[in-house]
Amino acid sequence: MLIHLNDVLSCEEKTISRTVDLEMRSFDSSLGSFPFIRKEAVELTITNLGEEKLKLEAKAELTAAIPCDRCLEEVETPFRLAISREVDMKQTAEGRIEDLDETDFIIGYNLDVDKLVYSEILVNWPMKTLCREDCKGICKRCGTNLNHGSCGCDTAELDPRMAVIAEIFKNSN
Repeated sequence: MLIHLNDVLSCEEKTISRTVDLEMRSFDSSLGSFPFIRKEAVELTITNLGEEKLKLEAKAELTAAIPCDRCLEEVETPFRLAISREVDMKQTAEGRIEDLDETDFIIGYNLDVDKLVYSEILVNWPMKTLCREDCKGICKRCGTNLNHGSCGCDTAELDPRMAVIAEIFKNSN
């Protein structure tokens, strides 16, 4: 959703507060698409600090379905975001790139709330997602989820240095 910033920029020290619904239904990245199971409206406060500088403060709570890194079952992963950013509206797009200022959520005099939340989710994305600490994963041979029970596959792993000898015995039978 786009919020027009002209109102708040018109007067120094002006503050506007809005409750905004997120339009995005999932978090889409190069890792895949992760649907939101639950999402609440974003509480947004924009304050004019003077000299065309704005302070953006937002709170958002949402839950995404992320597959477990071991067994691939969906895990409900909550995100509680507290965003606080200062934006210089005088700065050009080239100036922002030069200063490594990543404010792609400002488009002209509009604030894209979805892009703001997206960038915060990206920063807070978990390194590893597990359904539980002792997750057993899936069988390397048949793909059965080992948390639900054994699959009966032969799980004996030989020393790789002995693979040639094992192959000889296998071929002699």
